Amino acid sequence: MRLQGKVAIVTGAVGDAGEAQARLFAREGAAVLLTDIRESEGRSLAADIAGLKNHTASFCTLDVTDEDAWRFAIKECVTRFGNLNVLVNNAGVIQSEPLLEITDQEWERVMAVNTKGVFLGTKHAIPAMKNAGGGSIINISSTSGLLAGGRGAAYGTSKGAIRTFTKYAAVQYSNDGIRSNSVHPGPFESEMIADILRSTVDKEASIARSPMGRLGKVEDVAYAALFLASDDSSYMTGSELVVDGGMTAQ
Repeated sequence: MRLQGKVAIVTGAVGDAGEAQARLFAREGAAVLLTDIRESEGRSLAADIAGLKNHTASFCTLDVTDEDAWRFAIKECVTRFGNLNVLVNNAGVIQSEPLLEITDQEWERVMAVNTKGVFLGTKHAIPAMKNAGGGSIINISSTSGLLAGGRGAAYGTSKGAIRTFTKYAAVQYSNDGIRSNSVHPGPFESEMIADILRSTVDKEASIARSPMGRLGKVEDVAYAALFLASDDSSYMTGSELVVDGGMTAQ
């Protein structure tokens, strides 16, 4: 098992992408603290994972935009499992309106969840990882953080900020044995982008842009995160792992 003995936090764990990551990490031997703002669903999911043979999981309510909530979640993780080795900053919100239709409130909401949440998680995970002798921070960005599209300026900007922030963390804390990398999924079938791909035309257009002829799956992103969480990627930090079926290669 690739994460045997490691302790991981996954944010936004109630969503299908976060759930896939949490389930895979637990199956690979990690003790996983699932976090989300949806408490009842989160506790149910953690109990379901923990009920499987050789799986260890628990839940903690976390609003990623709240610094005190982060302090509590990190403390809970160390108290329950002994340390912290892996953080997956997966929680995020999407935005698809054209630039001139984005309100101040929507811009602030996207930046708070997608960018501030990653900053706060990294800030408070690093001391715990130092105490554990090192760790891996995995920030779920997007191909929208690499290339601009016709819509979603707030979303793309927030994901581009994650890309750059990841590199700062990598450079500043590599000597502490802490690695920081970003994952950049292309369009994939998940509840978060279901509304955008709701029409058959939109979905077919996205598939047509893919050299592999399909959208991604939440499992594709989860396996990328697993690689970065494991010692298999021990010489990777400050890197961008693109999981997009070749879309950005064109």
